[in-house]
Amino acid sequence: MPLSCKIHAARDLRFEQQADAELGPHQVEVQLGAAGICGSDLHYYFHGRAGAFQIREPLTPGHEASGAVLRTGSAVKGLSPGTKVAINPSQACGSCGYCRKGRENLCTQMRFLGSASIFPHVQGMFRDRFVVNERQLTAVGTDITFGELAFAEPLAVALHSVNRCGPLLGKTVLVTGAGTIGCLIVMAARVAGAARIIACDVAEHPLQAASASGADMLVRSDASGNPGLSDSADICLEAAGNVKALAACIDACRRGGRIVQVGTLPADGVHFPANAVMARELEYVGAFRFGIEFDWAVDYLVSRRIDARPLLTAQLPLKDAAAAFDLAADKSRSTKVQLVGEAAMA
Repeated sequence: MPLSCKIHAARDLRFEQQADAELGPHQVEVQLGAAGICGSDLHYYFHGRAGAFQIREPLTPGHEASGAVLRTGSAVKGLSPGTKVAINPSQACGSCGYCRKGRENLCTQMRFLGSASIFPHVQGMFRDRFVVNERQLTAVGTDITFGELAFAEPLAVALHSVNRCGPLLGKTVLVTGAGTIGCLIVMAARVAGAARIIACDVAEHPLQAASASGADMLVRSDASGNPGLSDSADICLEAAGNVKALAACIDACRRGGRIVQVGTLPADGVHFPANAVMARELEYVGAFRFGIEFDWAVDYLVSRRIDARPLLTAQLPLKDAAAAFDLAADKSRSTKVQLVGEAAMA
């Protein structure tokens, strides 16, 4: 029988058999192609929570995935068995005030795959097969690999983050944190017209990934003698989820500039230098998930206007999920680690 990866508590990962699912008229059963391990997945596995979202029942993580259609509901059109698909993990209600304003990422009734944000939890895609609504699927008719297509979700996050920056043409951009999201932000900022991109991290492997992504300048922030970043950037994006990285953004942002917080900071709060924001008229905004940017991400990947392949470190079978989590957590060796299903190995 198909298997599902379940996290019961911190470092308590188990595999459970899946029963065959019944399909509603507009539902589709998808076979896993590839699914990336995200920072939030690591937090669920190692800590039993991601930010304010705590596991309260066994959770199947995984929200950045691709796959192949297995079965379709009676009313589904345009999808047939074997079709390769990108999967949008967002299930916005479409009727709340935020959805009607085109800000569905802020939907008050959002159901996001692989998240413990609501209870019962919304189960994710680290499993052999899963059922989603047809509107969450984008069919792809090219030879793009499952691994590349699974970057659609994190690239959508990066594109939304860059969208929150405002115009970037000719600007100098600082990105703190050169993990997958940080590197994809580098790529997205370049597409948006940034003139100079600085990537900052505390480790060498992420910085090399940022270089491969197109960063113009690399800063090892924990090294003695690193070049000062004060007053160096028009736009700063905090993608590390680190208090010191946020402080670096505030210090580096030029007067009248903008800081975009992308990373998830500690749930117990941070010391925030609000007077610097006031006196230098800095704009401080958040970037949370994505909306229409998911469609853009698929287009960019299929056309290879953005090429995420240099960020893919390894692919492991679903049954080796524990080893994959350990590898993904080791930033000295990995950028993006994916779990792959039978569709990708066929």
